[in-house]
Amino acid sequence: MDRWATFDCYGTLIDWNGGIGRELERLFGAAESARLLHAYHEVEPEVQREDPSRTYRDVLTQTLVRLAQRESLPLPAGEHDALARSLPVWQPFPEVRASLEEARTRGWKLAILSNTDRDYIDASMATLAVPFELAIVASEIGSYKPAHGHWDAFFARTGADRAGHVHVGASLFHDVAPARELGLRTVWINRLGEQPEPQPDVELHTLGGLADALDSLVS
Repeated sequence: MDRWATFDCYGTLIDWNGGIGRELERLFGAAESARLLHAYHEVEPEVQREDPSRTYRDVLTQTLVRLAQRESLPLPAGEHDALARSLPVWQPFPEVRASLEEARTRGWKLAILSNTDRDYIDASMATLAVPFELAIVASEIGSYKPAHGHWDAFFARTGADRAGHVHVGASLFHDVAPARELGLRTVWINRLGEQPEPQPDVELHTLGGLADALDSLVS
């Protein structure tokens, strides 16, 4: 039986909060960035739910515009797509590459299930510089997590045995909750010191120790 680990990308492998936060600070100032980042987390899922066929490039753009409007902040001319332009250069968390490489050496096949677009995920996988067997992106399947479309597409394309599959993500809302709804094992990367609800099978604070966690769930 093949052992598969699927991953969320942004927030789990790539520093999503850092990428968004730096742009919000550049656009609106350091004093506003933390508050606006929290608000961004609220607005983006609304934009995704309204039209699951939107590209993530459009989601980033529409969310930034809506956030500025909601907070009565002036968005500088030509900056409506600032987040969309910046995503390809967002960086991985420091431990990610070594952790993924160790999982691969132990025989795990790796895949990404991401609420994004093909060009973005290709750029981020090039930055990660670790081979993945496949990546499934929202804009190609017309579905954004926490809907189950990514997992449906993954199992349809791979024929993977659910008994050998573990999903890894930093978002309880987007990743842990829907994976558990599907009866899948989960590793939660709790980078923000949150309380687990729902409860994952394994909780880590970084990807350090990932290979051991995966092996503990599927021998």
